Amino acid sequence: MKTLIAGASGLVGSALVAALRGSGHEVHRLVRRAAAAPDEIPWHPERRELEPPHIHGMDAVINLSGENVGAGRWTAARRERILRSRIDATATLVKAMAAAARKPSVFLSASAVGFYGDRGDEVLTEAAGVGQGFLPEVCLAWETHAEGASRSGVRTVLTRFGVVLAPNGGALAKMLPLFRAGFGGRLGHGRQWMSWIAIEDVVGALMHCLTNPVCRGPINVVAPDPVTNADFTAALARVLQRPAVLPAPAWALRAVLGRMADEALLASTRPVPEKLLKSGYLFRQPDLDEALGSVLRLAAVIG
Repeated sequence: MKTLIAGASGLVGSALVAALRGSGHEVHRLVRRAAAAPDEIPWHPERRELEPPHIHGMDAVINLSGENVGAGRWTAARRERILRSRIDATATLVKAMAAAARKPSVFLSASAVGFYGDRGDEVLTEAAGVGQGFLPEVCLAWETHAEGASRSGVRTVLTRFGVVLAPNGGALAKMLPLFRAGFGGRLGHGRQWMSWIAIEDVVGALMHCLTNPVCRGPINVVAPDPVTNADFTAALARVLQRPAVLPAPAWALRAVLGRMADEALLASTRPVPEKLLKSGYLFRQPDLDEALGSVLRLAAVIG
C-alpha cells in the first residue's frame, strides 16, 4: 500500500512507519516545513493547507497528529491548542481527500478512550456514548471532523487509543524513574479503571484496520483486560522488582495539575476492544505483566 501519515514522528507514528516499511509498504510523511526527503510532503494544517494532488494515488491516509494532552497543566490556552491541533489537522486531511482526483480507500484517524469520560465500573464497548468533560469534548470534535471522510466515500476508522506502553516514550516513560527508585504507587484511591495496550498491538491493530474492510467507525484500541490503577502499579512494581507503596494523593495531583488530574489520571474508564476482536484481530501482548516485561527489555536495549 501507498500510505500518507500525519504525525509520523510521534510515539505511535514512528513505530507504525517502521512496521509498514518493514512489510514492504510505501510510506510518505507529512511535515510542517519544506520537504527535505523524497518521502516528505509539506502541509500547514493551522492554515488548512494541503494540496489535493498530494493525496492522489495514496491507498491510505493515517492521522496521528495532535498536541500532547499530557505535556502540562491545562490552562485555557493549552486547552485551545489541544482542541485546535486536532480539528485543524483532521479537517485539512478530509478536505484534501474530498478534492482528490482519486481518493484513498481508507482513512484511519486517531482518537482516544477519553471519549467516554469518567464512567466508574461500566464496561464500555464502541457503542457507548460520549462522556462529559474536556477530553470527551475534544474527542467528539475530533471524530466528528474525521467522519467527513466517510461522506466522501472513504472507509473511515476512528481509533480510540488507551494508554500506550512503549519503551521510548508515553506515560510509561514518565512513571519509570519513580518506580525504579522505589517511589512509585497508585494514583488517588487506585480503584479507577485504566485501559492499556502495548505498542506492538497498537501497530498491529492499525495495520489490521488498514486492510480489513470490516473495520470502520470507532474502534477501541486497547488490550482485552483493562485493570485498575492499583493493579497496574502493582504489576509495574512486580516486573521491576521494586516496592510501590507511596501513593500520590488526589489532592496533591489536583494541586499540581488542576483539571487534568481529574480527567486524565483519576477518571475511571473501562473500554474493551469488542470490534477489534470480532474483526479477527489476535493480540500479541494481552497479558499486562508480559507486556510490561517486553517493553522494559526493549527500553534496556534502546538505552
